Order: sequence, then C-alpha cells, then structure tokens
Amino acid sequence: MIKKDERIDAYIEKSAEFAKPILTHLRELVHEAFPEIEETMKWSMPFFDYKGTVCNMAAFKQHCSFGFWKASLMNDSHKVMTESSEAHGQLGQIKSLADLPSDEILIAYIKEAVRMNEEGVKVPAKPKTTEKKELVIPECLISALEANSSASEHFENFSYSKKKDYVEWLNEAKTDDTRNKRLVTAIEWISEGKARNWKYERK
Repeated sequence: MIKKDERIDAYIEKSAEFAKPILTHLRELVHEAFPEIEETMKWSMPFFDYKGTVCNMAAFKQHCSFGFWKASLMNDSHKVMTESSEAHGQLGQIKSLADLPSDEILIAYIKEAVRMNEEGVKVPAKPKTTEKKELVIPECLISALEANSSASEHFENFSYSKKKDYVEWLNEAKTDDTRNKRLVTAIEWISEGKARNWKYERK
C-alpha cells in the first residue's frame, strides 16, 4: 500500500504553479518504481526512504530539483546526471516536465537506488584531511618575537593550534590600540611559555 505524507501534499500545494506538475509527477514515479517507499520531510524538503534515504525533490523560485542520495555510486548509464551545484540535484534545473528524462529511465534509476539500500551499500566516508592551512603570522607579531628571544623560542615550539589562537586574537582586534595592547600581553605570555587561553587550562 502506498504511504503518503500529508506534509508533502502541503509542500506541493504551496509551490509555484510551474512546480506542481513536476513534483506531482516525480512523486508518482517514485511510488510506481517502488510502492513500499515511505515519504517524509527532511530539511523542509520531500524525501523518499526505504532502508535509508533513496531520493528527494525540491521546488525553488524558478526550478525544481530531484536527487539520489547515493548518486555518486550509481551507474548513470543514460548520462542524465549533472554535477551542477546550482541545481541542488542530479537532474539539473527542472523547469518543466520536458526537462525530465523519460519515465522508464527515472524508474530504472529509482529502482537502482532502492536496490543499493536493500543491499546495504554505503557511501564511502570522505577521508579526513590532515593538511593544515599555512598560518599567516602578522608582521607586528613577527617583529615582536624577533625582539624577544625567549618568546620567539617558545612560540616556535608551540603547536599549530596554540600559534593560531594568538594569531586570531591579534587579527580580531578592531583598533590599532587594542591590537598593540594584545601584542604586549601576548609576548609576555609567550615568553613564559603560556598558551593564549592558559587561564582556562586544567591544572
């Protein structure tokens, strides 16, 4: 039995006139492809789930979008998917029913997306980058460190995050007077080997 969510009815009703037939058609195709699919709303958009997210659709001011949750792993045999960031989905900006692939193609893609969920296919996690952005040290801090060997030595041995805390503190100063005062304090603390937030560190 087809399970429909009244919130999606309301979403379609509130959409622009051009979008209503598009959203209605996409919704019907999803249920035709897999009647057991469940409707829900996530991030204020209609989603279709079965053992996880399968696909979603949305309406914007001038276009609609339709996307597959695991699009990156799907076999786009008909070359209908796009990577356009402006479309918010893999079918590009859908402004009319004519912009959609054929019903047969969409149904086949929906079935593939469902099958991937049934088989427990997971989207590989993105590897965490360990690369750190180069820290740009303000000229005023460089000059002050060069004039204080103790501070310079400690600062050189600080971790990236400790250096960053001091740099950001100085850069956040809204006036030269505030920055100069912070610079004096910073050099004093650094020369003692103290981190920017040393007062809050656990003893």
